[in-house]
Amino acid sequence: MVNQKPAIATPLRTKAIVEAYNLNFKKSLGQNFLTNLALLQKMVAVAEIGQDDDVIEIGPGIGALTEQLAQKARRVLALEVDQRLLPVLAETLADYQNITILQQDILTANLAELIDQYLPGHQQIKVVANLPYYITSPIIKFLLQQPVALSVIVVMMQKEVAERLAAVPQTKAYGALSVLVQHQRKVELALKVPKTSFVPQPKVDSAVIKLTQATQVYPPLLSSTAFSRVVQGCFLHRRKNLKNNLQSLCGKDETTKMKILASLETLQILPTSRPEELTISQFINLTNLLEKNNLF
Repeated sequence: MVNQKPAIATPLRTKAIVEAYNLNFKKSLGQNFLTNLALLQKMVAVAEIGQDDDVIEIGPGIGALTEQLAQKARRVLALEVDQRLLPVLAETLADYQNITILQQDILTANLAELIDQYLPGHQQIKVVANLPYYITSPIIKFLLQQPVALSVIVVMMQKEVAERLAAVPQTKAYGALSVLVQHQRKVELALKVPKTSFVPQPKVDSAVIKLTQATQVYPPLLSSTAFSRVVQGCFLHRRKNLKNNLQSLCGKDETTKMKILASLETLQILPTSRPEELTISQFINLTNLLEKNNLF
């Protein structure tokens, strides 16, 4: 039975753990520890963790979020890249029998193998994590590329990145990340997180994003690789129009230029349009047509 120690996320317990292990926060790993218990509990509630759910956590730190997840989930698999934190986690989470801690960089992990080994008999796999600012986008892209079924992804990140993920066309925040993520998942900006919730305190506020199965129906996509190339190519220089960005992507010879203009005309997209004006469906149709015309 779990004892009644103060929650790890309480400021006094966090301070005691940091002092006991003489922890120096590594800026290179984006280490900021949450000391807002109510916020962590809200984050777990957003993920709708139940007793049949297995959870993967990325970067458990000293175990503040891990503890709250373990109280709701069937099992928690926490991946921590910083070896210094392994003995800390072994102590702070010693009372929980449903947690597995591995030293593992998420970006080099084979999630399918880890799930088979450490979460056997799983029904639903959810990802819940407080992501390091410096590596948020690569982690999101990595998770969305996995062949395993991740039913829900709830992650905390820098507020500006969260706003980009949730952005809609015709807005400044709308970009390649918005399109590529929203094509695969429904994006909800679930919680705002003040910078005062962390130790040490970062310079910017954070937010929690919830990614669930996409409900929007989009046109069929011929190639996800081509889609990613076109979307990122179109947003490479935001001040340039679509025609110029597509020429940078596909080529600037006269034949290619004419094919690009013809493709845009077919889709009734002005060559002078900015990339942020296009919907996800328009990006899909544009990618399919450029590929059919052998433009890349």
